[in-house]
Amino acid sequence: MAVLAARGVDKRFGGVVALHGAEFACEAGEIHALLGENGAGKSTMVKVLCGVQQPDAGEITMAARPVTFRGPGDAASAGIVPVFQELSLVPDLSVAENLALGNEPRNRLGLVSGRRMRRDAAEALSRLGFVGIDPGSPVRDLPLADRQLVEIAKAIGRRPSMLILDEATSALNRREVERVFDVVRSMRDAGTAVVFISHRMEEVRELCDRATVFRDGTHVGTVDVRGAPKGQIVEMMVGRALREVFPPRPPRAEPSTPLLEVAGLTWGRELRDVSLTIHAGEIVGLSGLEGQGQGDLLRALFGIYARVSGTVRMGGRPVRLGSPRAAMRAGLALVPEDRKTQALILPLPVRDNLTLPTLPRWSRGGILSPSAEAGATTAVRERLAIKTASVATPVRQLSGGNQQKVAIAKWLLGETRVFLLHDPTRGIDVGAKQEIYAVMRGLAERGNGVLFFSTELSEIVGLCDRALVMYEGAVVQELRGADLTETNLVSAAVGFHDGEAGGPASARGPVPVVVPAEVSR
Repeated sequence: MAVLAARGVDKRFGGVVALHGAEFACEAGEIHALLGENGAGKSTMVKVLCGVQQPDAGEITMAARPVTFRGPGDAASAGIVPVFQELSLVPDLSVAENLALGNEPRNRLGLVSGRRMRRDAAEALSRLGFVGIDPGSPVRDLPLADRQLVEIAKAIGRRPSMLILDEATSALNRREVERVFDVVRSMRDAGTAVVFISHRMEEVRELCDRATVFRDGTHVGTVDVRGAPKGQIVEMMVGRALREVFPPRPPRAEPSTPLLEVAGLTWGRELRDVSLTIHAGEIVGLSGLEGQGQGDLLRALFGIYARVSGTVRMGGRPVRLGSPRAAMRAGLALVPEDRKTQALILPLPVRDNLTLPTLPRWSRGGILSPSAEAGATTAVRERLAIKTASVATPVRQLSGGNQQKVAIAKWLLGETRVFLLHDPTRGIDVGAKQEIYAVMRGLAERGNGVLFFSTELSEIVGLCDRALVMYEGAVVQELRGADLTETNLVSAAVGFHDGEAGGPASARGPVPVVVPAEVSR
């Protein structure tokens, strides 16, 4: 019997139909994927199930009995607990205070017991295997991945009868994802219903029992995940076959003078003697386990960190990257990992987000020229096929994929020569990923260089001309051509030793290693 079911649900926002006759049901003791492209209606369905939004028509039942959730509190009281990609934590409170919020432990005098709160938080995090998170740390000081783990711990601590994970693993590295999966499986085995939303199809196939697919606000079908052919679910999502996921690589000419040359880049203990080159027309991937210095390298190159040593050349000329402004003048651009908080100003229109880095170009005597700004933004919007009714639309109203296009497109209005991309397809659907891949290849074909880090090995193999594997803050291996495989990337990423070097995988060539079949796919 379904723990929670929705039948015939309609939901409109003005003239936009978000759901039409939609259905969804999740049973006790199963992990059920809810899938669809951005705009397919799955987030609206989740909000209806959680009482955040009221359906215009249809029925919600729990254990076959009709229910009405007048708000999120009603749903939470009934055991329906969501974890959204947009975190609900209070930044200025500590981890322990966030975990206990609304249910704070009190002493005999009725006062909140901070000591007990921290102890309970430490026990909860330890029990879940979320080690390394200090219960006393303010949430605002935590990296994005740790904030996501705290959000998950907070939800699990409410002992839900149905747990909804909406892109809850998008910020996590592989080890953290595996730990969350272990916890989710144990909850399923204990009878909890789990709804899992992710754009990472390999996670869906690894974790889920069944999958329901939405498209254009309606229920397309429900399938057994392990029994469905590999491409069936994706085709159900997009309504067409995806024959070529990655754009073809053009034939590589002899390398010209490098656009970017980095030698001996060092920053504290996080980056150790990093050297690399990026040529015009080249996409170079950064691989390795997350947290091995890839993000620090991108931020250091963009001038965000102080006290970075080493040399950097752009077009053969030495440059001093002491600040993001200096990096921009040198022709570098960074698209950070969290587009909503680090790359975009969500309340502002698409137009303003596009032109902010280059405002002086659209001004005369310190006065902005609306016509020049409008012409430039319209052209770049069309070039990257950003789907929006107008450049005056607030960027928060765009889908995740189109927001990411804006985060990239704003650098096209300047003199950018090398793009630094940090996990650019995180949290966007499979169709939007293909569009971002095409944008990246288009940048390279126009003579730019692209250096990007991805948590998905398939992207490194499918997109890159070369890949640099990082281990403990250093580049330990370069792979290209036939050697650029997921197996060899995994080998170098986990620090396999070669017999002669006695250290991490050397840069002389790939280290043979046998990995499980599910990793090598």
